[in-house]
Amino acid sequence: MKNITVVKIGGNVIDDADALKSFVKDFAKLEGPKILIHGGGKEATKMSAKLEIPTTMIEGRRVTDAATLNVVTMVYAGLINKRIIALLQAEGCNAIGLTGADANVVTATRRNPVPIDYGYVGDIDPAKIDDSFIANLLGSGIVPVFCAIMHDGKGNLLNCNADSVASSIAIAASRIAPADLCFCFEKAGVLADIDDPTSLIRSITADIYAGLKKSGVVNKGMIPKIDNAFKAISSGVRSVTIKYSGDLLVDTGTVIS
Repeated sequence: MKNITVVKIGGNVIDDADALKSFVKDFAKLEGPKILIHGGGKEATKMSAKLEIPTTMIEGRRVTDAATLNVVTMVYAGLINKRIIALLQAEGCNAIGLTGADANVVTATRRNPVPIDYGYVGDIDPAKIDDSFIANLLGSGIVPVFCAIMHDGKGNLLNCNADSVASSIAIAASRIAPADLCFCFEKAGVLADIDDPTSLIRSITADIYAGLKKSGVVNKGMIPKIDNAFKAISSGVRSVTIKYSGDLLVDTGTVIS
C-alpha cells in the first residue's frame, strides 16, 4: 500500500443528518485504503436522557458508569456505526463496522481511578493493536469503521475517547504503510476566535500549542484532540490535519507538526 488515510469524524457532524450524508459522500471518494473512526457523544447523551440515566462530565470527558456503558455501547456500536455503514454502502464504499472486541483487533486498559474515576473508560496502547487484521481488511478493499467501544480482553467493554482511538489506529496503520490522520468536525480547524471562522490557525507546533493552552485559546475538548495529534506525529504518523468535515477533499485546515 502506498498510503493509508485515517479519518475521525466529530459528534456534531454525526448529529446532523445532512452534514453526515455530505461527509460520507466525500469520504467514499477518497482514493486508496482508508479507515473511519467515530464517537457519538451527543447522541449518547440524548439516549441517556430518554432512559433517565444521568450524564456526568468532568473536564469535558464522560464518566462511564455501568448504566452509561450500556447506553454508549448501544449508541456507538449499534445505532451510529450501522447508520454510517449503510450510508457508505449506498455510496459504493464497502465497509465493515467494528468495536475493538471484534476479531480482538483493539484492546484497552481500564483507566486508573486515581486521581479521577471515569468508570469504565479505557486507554489504548497502539503497539497492541492487531495491524495485520486491519491490513487484511484494507487489502481486500474493505473500509474498517471503528466506534469508540473497545475491550480489555477479559470480557469487559470499555468506552474510549474517539480522538485517542483515531490516533492509536493511525499509529498502528503507519506500521502497514505511510499514514495520514485527519480529524474532521464542524469548525474550519483550530480557531484563534471560536466565533470567527476566518481566524484559522494554519499550523501548530509544540511551542505554539503551549502558548495557545496558556492563553486559553485552546481548551476543553480541543486539548485531547491536539494532544492525540502530537502523539500520532511523534509515533510515526506522516501527517495530522484538523479541519471542517465539508472540506475533507480540500487541502485546508490546521496542520499539526
